[in-house]
Amino acid sequence: MSDPKPYFEAHVFCCTNRRPDGHKRGSCAAHGAEKLRDYMKARARELGFDGKVRINSAGCLDRCELGPTLVIYPDGVWYTYRSPADVDEILQTHMVEGRRVDRLMLTTEQRALRPDQRG
Repeated sequence: MSDPKPYFEAHVFCCTNRRPDGHKRGSCAAHGAEKLRDYMKARARELGFDGKVRINSAGCLDRCELGPTLVIYPDGVWYTYRSPADVDEILQTHMVEGRRVDRLMLTTEQRALRPDQRG
């Protein structure tokens, strides 16, 4: 038996993890991730993505110092984003046009603090 067809064409996980104020790793929520996630959900609906693309909150994606961060599956592409304009660019370029937003894309070399560096 083969795998079933995916339920969604794409799944976007937006980190909305919140740490205490002043934590050395920071948190995506402290940088406005919840508001940006809400904006992304509204824009995705406006673009007609309902039933095709799922925008979800995620707990810690472990790239806190680079946040807010999101990852799009099945592509496995990670982005940092800071503004509604960044969200618009990700949705239009990545989701509609199928291209990457190079200026916002995170690479595997861009890592959060190693466990021995964390407090």
